[in-house]
Amino acid sequence: MTHDEPPSSTEVPHPTQWPLHRLRGPAQRLIRRRYDVRLHQTERIPAEGPVIFAANHLGVLDGPLLAIFGPRPVHALTKIEMFEGRVGRFLRFAGQIPLERYAVDPYAIRMSLRVLRDGNAVGVFPEGTRGDGELRRFHHGAAYLALVSGAPVVPVTFFGTREPGGGINSTPARGSRLDLVYGTPVTIDARPWPRTRGMVRETSALLLERTRATLTEAIALTGRSLPGPLPPGEIEDDPDTGFVDEGAR
Repeated sequence: MTHDEPPSSTEVPHPTQWPLHRLRGPAQRLIRRRYDVRLHQTERIPAEGPVIFAANHLGVLDGPLLAIFGPRPVHALTKIEMFEGRVGRFLRFAGQIPLERYAVDPYAIRMSLRVLRDGNAVGVFPEGTRGDGELRRFHHGAAYLALVSGAPVVPVTFFGTREPGGGINSTPARGSRLDLVYGTPVTIDARPWPRTRGMVRETSALLLERTRATLTEAIALTGRSLPGPLPPGEIEDDPDTGFVDEGAR
């Protein structure tokens, strides 16, 4: 797929890249001074070409870990509310992509496609917001990007980035073990414009099935468990789109 094919990404700049590449080593060493970070099955990640990482979402550390610890630097879609003040300036400096969650965000879509069409990696949290990580909510963004770009989707499972009972902005205790488990890539054939809602929904259903399978595999592989629900009153609002299991709230 070319940059000019709809949705066009020709005029959208690629997010900043050099910090992700040059500062990954120092950032990894800094985080490892506090946490025991373990990566599993990284050999499954395509060594080159576009790739979409679709991860469950437990806590505030998920985005940084996804971006800097895998073999591929990742430009992660991040809610636009985070792009304020010093944190926002840092996220832009680090090449992360702001996303308006409550409306169609053409700029975020085109920027993500620019990354993929240039042969790089995009990170998506299909659950939309932090929670129990059980994948009971699954938005369709990863499916749409895959259908446009033809990029393979690699499911990712996090463990340990939020402790049981921990709040939405909590971080684990010093010395905690954090696991990232990479699943088998899901190959999605690019589909020409126009792409129907049915196509997106069907692809999203496949990704949900494979991402849940990776979660089950990851639990068996690591012996870890998820942290359970957020404390009462700390559940974040999230658009009522995608697949939603009963009890997801």
